[in-house]
Amino acid sequence: MIVCHCQNITDRDIDAAIDWMRAADDSTIITPGKIYRALGKTADCGGCMPLFLSTMRRNDNMEVPAPLRSLRVGKAKEFNYERRQEGH
Repeated sequence: MIVCHCQNITDRDIDAAIDWMRAADDSTIITPGKIYRALGKTADCGGCMPLFLSTMRRNDNMEVPAPLRSLRVGKAKEFNYERRQEGH
């Protein structure tokens, strides 16, 4: 099934890219941008994104890597990423 008409990407292309990325690095986070790059293409209009994402989610290799499953959202609040002083 064609998922992206602009770039002629099929569901098989997406599955093959996900399987290839997971085989190359089992702890990688797979994103739509990485799939486009793996296929040598770029996103065009974005109209396919809902179908693109649902196709990605159906792949068995799309699970979150084990070392990243234990991260908690609340822990990010402990760090000061903006490097501002407390007085601001």
